[in-house]
Amino acid sequence: MSTLQRIALVLTVIGALNWGLIGFFQFDLVAAIFGGQDTALARIVYGIVGLAGLINLGLLFKPSEELGTHPEAKHVR
Repeated sequence: MSTLQRIALVLTVIGALNWGLIGFFQFDLVAAIFGGQDTALARIVYGIVGLAGLINLGLLFKPSEELGTHPEAKHVR
């Protein structure tokens, strides 16, 4: 997994946690930090998290051998 994909994965997890907070507690952490949903900074964060999700979408279509999750794959570090 490339560095870009790892960063995108972290951002996607942050976005998922924010959506969980919205769903369970009606609390938007991004909006709370950046002063509301309509502020420029909040919209930039939402956009970056959305792009991260699109980058991670490619992980769904990679063969498991490339991801290193194949049961017979040898992990060498």
